[in-house]
Amino acid sequence: MPVYRTLGSLAAVVTLAVTGASATASASSSASDAPGAKPAGAAALREVMFVGNNWDGTADVVKSSGDLARIGRINVIPDKDQRLTEIYLNPIKLAYFLGIRQGPGEGHDQFVDDMYSTPDGSAVVVSRPSFADVVSIDLATGHLNWRFPVSGYRSDHMAVSPDGTRVAVSASTSNTVHVLDIATGRQLGSFATGDKPHENVFTDGGKYLWNMAIGEVNTALDDPAWDWTKGDRHITVVDAHTFKPVKVIDMRDRLDAFGRKDLSDAVRPVVFTPDESKLYFQVSFFNGFLEYDIASDRITRSKTLPKNPATSEDRTTWVNDSRHHGLSISPDGARLCVAGTMDDYVTVVDRATLQEGPLVPASKPYWATVSGDGKSCVISESGADRITAIDFATGQKTVSVAVGDHPQRVRLGHVTADWTSPAAHRATN
Repeated sequence: MPVYRTLGSLAAVVTLAVTGASATASASSSASDAPGAKPAGAAALREVMFVGNNWDGTADVVKSSGDLARIGRINVIPDKDQRLTEIYLNPIKLAYFLGIRQGPGEGHDQFVDDMYSTPDGSAVVVSRPSFADVVSIDLATGHLNWRFPVSGYRSDHMAVSPDGTRVAVSASTSNTVHVLDIATGRQLGSFATGDKPHENVFTDGGKYLWNMAIGEVNTALDDPAWDWTKGDRHITVVDAHTFKPVKVIDMRDRLDAFGRKDLSDAVRPVVFTPDESKLYFQVSFFNGFLEYDIASDRITRSKTLPKNPATSEDRTTWVNDSRHHGLSISPDGARLCVAGTMDDYVTVVDRATLQEGPLVPASKPYWATVSGDGKSCVISESGADRITAIDFATGQKTVSVAVGDHPQRVRLGHVTADWTSPAAHRATN
């Protein structure tokens, strides 16, 4: 497993890079993974999975169920030269670009964090952290339809509304979530969050939008005594049409009341039960997850999962303050699938008893979602450049498929029934 070393806070990187540049005269699991009804008269569609290869700048398109065989590949940075020219001519942008590479990118540029297809299967919308933007890519030609630069200097997790018409993206350095028209890229609204907005989830049929702010995860101040340096971490729930806040949830108070003052309140991946009565969530540095009851506004259960004896106990070696990062739930709500990122395994947990199943070895699993047929949990093994399916019923691995460099987010989506890779990218397939 690669060892993660931070370079201190991004602010320090910015200061150093700007000073140097001046001296040389200047050198963005949800329940809405596959939303949207097929428009009347539209072309026939095929359900697929998009796998974002963050360090490659590509997205693999694979079958959504069964053997997960690869169908094609998309270049999500066709404008790379243009973006890099802009960055290298702007000292501030360059400082953040290099800071992202050395911080959350683990020495690599982050070219694709999240992606969703449009309801008609004609385009895929991608957040690109290192380029601080969201783009729509035409799936037939591989060309950009539109580009939206986010506020600040890094885009992160996204969510798409159940009807497939709106996409929300976290702008992690400006503490903002932008909500865009998925067809045009026009901003419909935005709202303020806590520090470093992370995951977004639409609930109640698209009426509400939840954002989880995780605070600063790129410093080496990981000892619990330094937790206060990690910033303002809370969940912001807004009306998804007016973008006005309807509730703010600080898990610090809830964790304390539950008797877990030792745990971080930085909420990482989350899943709701099918009826949206309960929220399951992971937090920084914890090998496990917690259960939060929405109606009573309190944490009701926690589950600590096994540690891998080979995993270092030095928190500064854990990627972006994660220990476990990746959570999905079976369509019937009976089982959870947990990615034990730094412990190199994935396991299926019975939701009623919280008993885990077999610990299936996996190389730095970074995300967990659900296959199109609902039978399997699909994880991205970022340390082995593959995706792997785990059967919800047995907890056993069924198939692994090779993908690009450092797969992270995996999302269900659609392409046209006869889709193949854009011509410009077929040579690399």
